[in-house]
Amino acid sequence: MFEQIERVPGDAILGLIEAFKKDPNPQKVDLGVGVYRDAHGNTPVMRAVKEAETRLLSNETTKSYIGSHGDPRYGQAVLELVLGADSPVLTANRASATQSPGGTGALRLAADFIKSQLPGKGIWVSDPTWPNHLGIFHAAGVELKKYPYVDADNRLDFDGMLGALQQIPEGDVVLLHACCHNPSGFDLSREQWQRVLEVVRERRLLPLVDFAYQGFGDGLDADAYGPRLLAENLDEVLITSSCSKNFGVYRERTGCMIMIARDGEQMENVRSQMAIVARENYSNPPAHGGAVVAEILHDEALASVWREELTEMRDRINGLRRDFVEALKPYGLDERFAFIAEQRGMFSYTGLSPEQVDRLRDEFGIYMVRSGRANVAGLAQENLPYVAKAIATVVG
Repeated sequence: MFEQIERVPGDAILGLIEAFKKDPNPQKVDLGVGVYRDAHGNTPVMRAVKEAETRLLSNETTKSYIGSHGDPRYGQAVLELVLGADSPVLTANRASATQSPGGTGALRLAADFIKSQLPGKGIWVSDPTWPNHLGIFHAAGVELKKYPYVDADNRLDFDGMLGALQQIPEGDVVLLHACCHNPSGFDLSREQWQRVLEVVRERRLLPLVDFAYQGFGDGLDADAYGPRLLAENLDEVLITSSCSKNFGVYRERTGCMIMIARDGEQMENVRSQMAIVARENYSNPPAHGGAVVAEILHDEALASVWREELTEMRDRINGLRRDFVEALKPYGLDERFAFIAEQRGMFSYTGLSPEQVDRLRDEFGIYMVRSGRANVAGLAQENLPYVAKAIATVVG
């Protein structure tokens, strides 16, 4: 029967990883894969995570299942991190958390929940968006459509976005990036979030907020402005949270599906259905990453260390953005690429064409996705001049 199975192209980003490894160029630079890197090009284990794991190793007493909703300590910690410890949503018992295998697992929970409990409803995603959004919702059988987000001049097209949202059929789901938009790096201002709220409420849409980079934009609370605004002003909201980036626990697959309902009774109905969705998907989530996060967030001293580390990571990325624009100045390109300093998060939509990206790879050993999306965290003070000169060459 396997004779009928055709080979398909591999994931573009994973393919970049392999190509980068094989490249003999001593000056090669990896701006493709979406992980944080320090000044030495490493993806380190955070100090707070190391300490939490040491404690868990000493105190863990079982490897039993943790249930379809996951570790309650983890769920409570993430709810407070995302919505705020003093959130009126939490006080009213309107929110519930289901631990998931990474943010991707949370998105699949959302997709399966929409398919089973909101039959016939489509989902609208930004153009561009994280490519796996398309795969996840397509695999779940949810109709997917797009709304504008970046215009032809590589700028945030908020007017186009808002106009499209105003035309979405009532009851459909709209996927929004909480912060550090992937892949563009362009985020909504507080005033723009307010206008989105008004349209979503008027059109009776269900927002699904992908919150993969809390703390990587402007700070833990600042980055949560949009999700908290929606949660406190709408009856129903879905939020997918990931700890991969802000805790650096990528391989531990640590995410959370947050559901917000009109009241506590409705929440229990929704929560019961989400348990079935999780059970039929993977049964129980992996425990270790959630235990690490819970250990950190429930210990103020450890949480303080973690916040300091996260601030260091955020400041490094934002500093690299400014330094990159400055490095382009000798080539007269600083104004053309000034938007990179304004973007937030690890990723930048550079505006480079696929052909220019190919030249960067083939001639200079600089790797990024052909859409022009670059991982800013892959830059370092040592390679900034080299990358800037290469870009000046291919755009000149």
